[in-house]
Amino acid sequence: MIAEVKDMRTKKLVELAKTIRSKNAGTDKITFDIIFNEKAHYELIKKTKVLTRESVSKLFHIPEERVSDFVEFDPACAIKFTIYRKRPSGSPGETDVFGCQQYPPLLDLEIPVEP
Repeated sequence: MIAEVKDMRTKKLVELAKTIRSKNAGTDKITFDIIFNEKAHYELIKKTKVLTRESVSKLFHIPEERVSDFVEFDPACAIKFTIYRKRPSGSPGETDVFGCQQYPPLLDLEIPVEP
């Protein structure tokens, strides 16, 4: 999507969001929270459609079926999504028991902003 808007200025998601985090959501899932201080930033993310179930699957290099939930929660100006783990939390070969190291791909996500 960004390639289509070459003349438009962008900001990274980390510049717009107050909180970007991931955490354990049970044995088989990791959940991600993106929370905004400013409603305008939250509305911009929704309007641009840069962050969707489909874009999450591409960003994390997973099939879309592994994205179990994707919610835009207006009262909190937050976006939350959950993905299925490849392996259960704590099992042999699993690399992040708490799921807290999975969010970095979101930090540099480019968001088109008005010039």
